[in-house]
Amino acid sequence: MWLKEKSLVDNIRNIKERIDIVKIEIDKAERDFDLNHAAELRFETLPDLENQLKTNINNYENYIKQVMETGGNILLRDTVTKEDIANVVSKWTGIPLNKLIKSQKEKILQLNEELHKRIIGQQEAIDAVVNAVQRSRVGMNDPKKPIAALMFLGPTGVGKTELSKAIAEQLFDSEDAIIRFDMSEYMEKHSVSKLVGAPPGYIGYEQGGLLTEAIRRKPYSILLFDEIEKAHSDVYNILLQVLDDGRLTDSLGRKVNFTNSLIIFTSNLGSQNILELARFPEKRNEMKNKVMTSVRQNFSPEFLNRIDEFIVFDSLTKIELKKIVNMEMMKLSNRLAEKNIKLSIDDAAMSHIADIGYDPAYGARPLKRTIQKQIESPIAVGILSDQYKEHDNLHISYKDGKLTILPL
Repeated sequence: MWLKEKSLVDNIRNIKERIDIVKIEIDKAERDFDLNHAAELRFETLPDLENQLKTNINNYENYIKQVMETGGNILLRDTVTKEDIANVVSKWTGIPLNKLIKSQKEKILQLNEELHKRIIGQQEAIDAVVNAVQRSRVGMNDPKKPIAALMFLGPTGVGKTELSKAIAEQLFDSEDAIIRFDMSEYMEKHSVSKLVGAPPGYIGYEQGGLLTEAIRRKPYSILLFDEIEKAHSDVYNILLQVLDDGRLTDSLGRKVNFTNSLIIFTSNLGSQNILELARFPEKRNEMKNKVMTSVRQNFSPEFLNRIDEFIVFDSLTKIELKKIVNMEMMKLSNRLAEKNIKLSIDDAAMSHIADIGYDPAYGARPLKRTIQKQIESPIAVGILSDQYKEHDNLHISYKDGKLTILPL
């Protein structure tokens, strides 16, 4: 297939080169007043080459059509496409590839649906995020400010970081578009210099700041400030400038633009209220009020007034935990499929994993460890010992207080 494509593409390229040479010869003949030779080239040689080019292009297009109809892929092309150009520009500028190809309008319209595919529960949180992004993208927000500034509130293990990753993947094409700062590392006054760079005369002055350099190199990113309540008050002064003006000047005097970034702050403030009232859905408004009271007691009005949305994450229910287990099992099943091993799990086993893998203090975080210990490790041992072989159909069940993994 590759040789045939190469032959077709080479034929087209060679004919185009000959046409270019003939055109140059025509111009030269006309300048030298060799009109007979110029007429021969213009009215005989050139039309003949153009007909050959047309025939070869038709052959190539028919070949492409035939390959696409049979579900194949084209290995070579005779032209540079807009996707090729977009790919190069994306590598040079750091602008996400999908932003260059796929319409931003289409991506924003699909954002809610795509986030729900990955995030279990947290309906209100997803809706609030989507609404904030949509307002920004249609120009209702100040264009000189970041895309949005959101504060995620809730206990650990309820999906705050996972939602941030999902947003990064949808808006900026990759989870790697998250620039994360653990604010427990910025509790001291001097730690501000780590964000914007050391003052002149100090070690590291020429290196720039962690925050400013990251955004200068990858302007299309999500800035995730984890546990923002732990940061020193001077850090808030830096953040106020970013939230207000959409830019920040580093220690080298360079102005860094934050208008293409989405800023997310996470906080565990009020988590105890969420955990205490999680069993009473009718008290959700009371819970949110208590959480926001804790937030207002810990942050200044100047900072809070610059946040677009305060998003309170609910504790996960048993049904949602089972859905998370199912999602993790689907991922495991896909990995095993690469080894030609099928995997299935019954409802009782999923319920058991959800029960033993949930801790109110840590949310769904222990679930992955539980799945690793109860399912992944036994399967790994079984594969190594040849208990489970290629083309096996493994079934996970829970009966009489015991979890079993057996080939059907």
